[in-house]
Amino acid sequence: MRDVPPPPTAAAHHHDHPLDRRFVVRQGAIGLGALLLAACTPDAAPTSSAPATTTAATSSGATPTALPAGFAEFASTVKVLADGDYWLVESSGMPAHGMMVGITSWQQQVPVPQPYTAANAWRIPRTPRPAATPVSARGQLYRGAIAVAVNGIPIFNALNNRGDDAFLAGELDTWGGHCGRADDYHYHVAPLHLQAVVGTSKPIAYALDGYPIYGTAEPDGAPATGLDTFNGHDSAAGYHYHGTLTYPYINGGLHGVVEVREDQIDPQPVTRAFRPAGTPLRGATITAFETTGAASYRLDYRLDQGTGRVEYAVAADNVTFRFTDPTGAVRSETYARRS
Repeated sequence: MRDVPPPPTAAAHHHDHPLDRRFVVRQGAIGLGALLLAACTPDAAPTSSAPATTTAATSSGATPTALPAGFAEFASTVKVLADGDYWLVESSGMPAHGMMVGITSWQQQVPVPQPYTAANAWRIPRTPRPAATPVSARGQLYRGAIAVAVNGIPIFNALNNRGDDAFLAGELDTWGGHCGRADDYHYHVAPLHLQAVVGTSKPIAYALDGYPIYGTAEPDGAPATGLDTFNGHDSAAGYHYHGTLTYPYINGGLHGVVEVREDQIDPQPVTRAFRPAGTPLRGATITAFETTGAASYRLDYRLDQGTGRVEYAVAADNVTFRFTDPTGAVRSETYARRS
């Protein structure tokens, strides 16, 4: 079995923007078993009756009525609704920015729109409460998301399902994301590029315990300092997290009350794999990704001095693929997909 390293104890973190893997490596950022090929596990919510763990609250506050800051800048693609004690965040899981380019450890999964709506929307507590026993993301929470960005994209643990730093392993694109087993796009590091859209005064994401996640600076523009091992700290406005250039990159755990069931925060949306699991395409580097139509896409990759391509179209109940490998061989596949 894999030995889980002890939690980090340093409170200070280095910051930079935009995120660049070569810069991080030069600065000596520490990954856990980097360079191993690893894919994310399926994101479907568990259905078994395994016992859940709920962290107890230590205080409470008034339920806010104003929509969470940061989401308004993405109102054309993200919808936020109040539902009892939660904010529901609806999106297709497809960001406006580019995707996939720069990945050097690829499992041959591609971005496909996801039904993050209604009962399958992301849930953020409207009134976050500090937990008596916070939950660390180091050594656990390898399934599902631990936060959701203000552009509607989920954020997973910085460590992949093998416990390795997904960023340093080359699994992430220029924007800090990649696709999981259900061809679902998600981040594994803080989407610091969203600071350019929302500014430093607003969060770039919210952890699933309800606490906001800011970029590399405080809301007043001052550098973020004195962070705990979860990348967070208290302020006059309350507890919040920050994105950083080095591990844990995003919230390194959940400071607030959450329920953990089968190694993931519960509840959260279900994503369903609709085709066989992809396998590592060793030596491949993704060089381009384009939206070619209303629901059609093209991905190019380089392998052994040749270029391969994946073209696909997403319909209401199926996804059609056309694969062209670096030798020029072509094959087509169609998979039914449940809504």
